[in-house]
Amino acid sequence: MHVRVQHRFAPFFCLIFVAACGNQKSDDKSKEFDYPPTRTVDQVDIYHGIEVEDPYRWLEADIRNSEDVANWVEAQNALTFHYLDRIPERGRIEKRLTELWDYERYSMPVKYGDRYFYYHNDGLQNQSVLYMLASLDAEPEILIDPNAWSDDGTIALAAMYPSPDGSLVAYLVQDSGSDWRTASVLNIATGESLPDRLEWLKFTGLSWAGDGSGFYYSRYPATSDEEKFQALNRNMKVYFHRVGTPQEDDVLAFETPGQPDWGPRATVTDDGRHLVITIAIGTDDRYQIGYRDLTDPDAETFTLIPGFEHDYSLIGNVGAELYFRTNDGAPRNRIVAVNVRHPARPEWRNVVDEGAEVLSGVGLVGGRLIAEFMQDAWSVVRIFDLDGAQLGSVDLPGIGTAKGFYGYADDPETFFRYTSFTTPPRIYRYDAAKDAISLFREPAVAFDPADFVTEQVFFFSKDGTRVPMFITHRRDITRNGRRPTMLYGYGGFNSSQRPAFSVTRLAWMEMGGVYAVANLRGGGEYGEEWHQAGTRLNKQNVFDDFIAAAEYLIDAGYTSSEKLAIFGGSNGGLLVAAVVNQRPELFGAAIAAVPVADMLRFDRFTAGRFWTDDYGSSDDPEEFRALYAYSPLHNVRSGVKYPAVLVTTADTDDRVVPAHSFKYTAALQAAQAGPEPVLIRVETRAGHGSGKPTEKTIRDYADRWAFLVDNLDMQLPEGFGR
Repeated sequence: MHVRVQHRFAPFFCLIFVAACGNQKSDDKSKEFDYPPTRTVDQVDIYHGIEVEDPYRWLEADIRNSEDVANWVEAQNALTFHYLDRIPERGRIEKRLTELWDYERYSMPVKYGDRYFYYHNDGLQNQSVLYMLASLDAEPEILIDPNAWSDDGTIALAAMYPSPDGSLVAYLVQDSGSDWRTASVLNIATGESLPDRLEWLKFTGLSWAGDGSGFYYSRYPATSDEEKFQALNRNMKVYFHRVGTPQEDDVLAFETPGQPDWGPRATVTDDGRHLVITIAIGTDDRYQIGYRDLTDPDAETFTLIPGFEHDYSLIGNVGAELYFRTNDGAPRNRIVAVNVRHPARPEWRNVVDEGAEVLSGVGLVGGRLIAEFMQDAWSVVRIFDLDGAQLGSVDLPGIGTAKGFYGYADDPETFFRYTSFTTPPRIYRYDAAKDAISLFREPAVAFDPADFVTEQVFFFSKDGTRVPMFITHRRDITRNGRRPTMLYGYGGFNSSQRPAFSVTRLAWMEMGGVYAVANLRGGGEYGEEWHQAGTRLNKQNVFDDFIAAAEYLIDAGYTSSEKLAIFGGSNGGLLVAAVVNQRPELFGAAIAAVPVADMLRFDRFTAGRFWTDDYGSSDDPEEFRALYAYSPLHNVRSGVKYPAVLVTTADTDDRVVPAHSFKYTAALQAAQAGPEPVLIRVETRAGHGSGKPTEKTIRDYADRWAFLVDNLDMQLPEGFGR
C-alpha cells in the first residue's frame, strides 16, 4: 500500500484534539491532550529468564505494508501538525529560516585530470548541483542537476566519483532519504548518462580502476519490496563493473564466504596499482585489510593486516608503501607505512607518532602529509614530510573545524573547508609546494558574526570526569538564569561534535536562545579511550555527562529547568529519550530526532546489527541488563510528569526504522501524567536525514523551534522574522 501523506489541515483535527480546536496560542497548560488511541497486544519476550512486555509490537510493521500503522501515523500527524500550526510564532520562524538558508553553499573541489568537480547550491535549491571547472579561472559548467529528477525534491545526488582522467563521472542516486543507492555513469564530453545502472548499493563508495575502464563497488543481495526497508543487511560483496556493460555481467572481486556480517569495501590507490579491501564487522573503527596487486593480472587477494582489532584507515600510497592512520598502540592515532612487497609487521615504518591531540584526518598531497588534529574538539593542522618530520602548520582563523586536504601524492594542490559556530563554511586552496593559502569560495549569510560569541567551558560528570562544552549566544545577552537554552549532544560511535556553522542554530540564537554542545564520552574527541568509556556497559556515562552538562548550564546562571531544552538525533535521540526518563524534572522540553529507542530489538532491523559495537546486545546476559536499565522504551514510567517531548522520524528511514519512534511515543503518551505535550512528527518521502530537500528541512526546523517557543514560554525579539 502507499504511505498516506498527512496534509496540515486534515478535516478531522478537532475530533482527536478536542482541547486545542480554537485559534488561541497553546499556552493553557491545564488542558490535557486527547491522544489518538493506540491499541496494545499481549506480547511478552523472555530474555535470560526475565519477562519483558512489548505491547506496541504491532507498530514495528512497515508503514507501506500495514494499514493499521499507516492510520496510526496519519492520526498522530494530524494532532501534531494542528498543534504546531496554531503556534503564532511559527510563521516568523519559518520566514527567518528561509531568509538565512538563502545563501550560496559550496563543497570542496576535487581534481581529476585537469578538471575540478564540486557541488553548489544557490540557496534554496532542494538539492545541490554538481558543477565542473575546466580550470580554476574557467566558467562553471553544470554537470548534474538533481532538482529536475522529482517535483518534490526528494531524489538526491548522493555522491559522485569522477574517473581518473575526469572524462566520466559515476554517481549515486538516493530516493526519499533511503540508504539504498543506484549508480549511473555520465559522459562529460556528451553530457549524456550512459545506460549503466547498478542497484542494491548501500554503505559503499565507487573506486575507479586506474585506466578508467570501470570501478569497484560493494552491494548486498537483492531483496523484496516488502523487506527492502526493514530486513537485515548481510552478505555484502565487492564487484567490478566495466563501463558500458549490464550489472549482471559485473565480476565478483571479493567476498567473505561463511561470514555474512562482514562488510568489505574496495579502494584503488590513485596510481591504479593497488587494491585495498577494508573489511568491517560493525560501526567500530576496527578493520581487517586485504590487498591485491593490480599490476599483476594473476595476483590473488591476501590478508595484509589481520584481526578486526584496530583502525587502519588508508591515507594513500607512494610506490609500494601504503600509508595508514591507525590507533594500534596509539589510542589518539598515529601514521604508519606498510610496504606491500615486505608486509610483515616488523617491516612496518612508524611515520608520525601518537601525540597529545587526536589525529582525526590525514591527506597525502604533494609529497607531504597534511594532518588535522583535535585539540579539545577544535582543529589544529600540521604538515609532515614522508618520514614524519614536521615541516610547519596551516594557520586557521580561530577555534573551529578544518576538513579536507584531499588530492594526489604528486600534486601539491588541495582544498580544505573551515567553519565554526559563527563562521559559514569557507573553502580554501592550499598549495603545499609554496605553503600558500588562498580563499576559493566564501558564502555570504545575512547576519553579522560579530554579534555572537562562543566560549568553551569544562564541567565535571558524576564520576569526576572532566568534559568540555561549547556555548554560543548573542553577545548582548546576560546570564539571568532564565535564558531559553538548547543543549545538544550525541555521545557515541566515535563521532566527535566539532564547531560547525548551521543556520538552524543561528536562527535559534537570533531568537534569544543559548546554544550549547556537550562533548560527551562515547565520541572521539579524546581518542579511543574516550569512545570506549561511553559504550556497552559504560553507556550510562554518556547520560551522566549530559545530565551534568544540563546542571552546569543551570548552576552557571544561563538558564533554569523550565527554560532548558535538549535535542539530539539518532544515537543522540536515544540520549535525549534516556535522560528524559532518568531526570524528567530537569528539562522543560525535549526533541528526540530519529531516536534508537528499543534497545532490546534494535539489531533485528536493517543496519541495527552493526550498532552492537557501541551498544552491546540483548543476547548477552550482562549487556542485556545494561540495555534494559536505560532503554527509552522500557523505562517510561506511568504517572510521571514528563517535559514536553517532540519525536521526529520519517517513513523511509531504513537506518533507524521508525518503529523505534512509534513505540516510544505510544508508551510516553500513555504514561504522561502532566499536561505537557508528547507528540510525534512523521515526515513523508524522507529518511534518516541525508538527501532531505531544503524545503522539507526548513519546515521541519520551523516546527521544532516553534515547539520549543511554545513550551519554554519563549518571547521572540520584536524584529525577528518580520
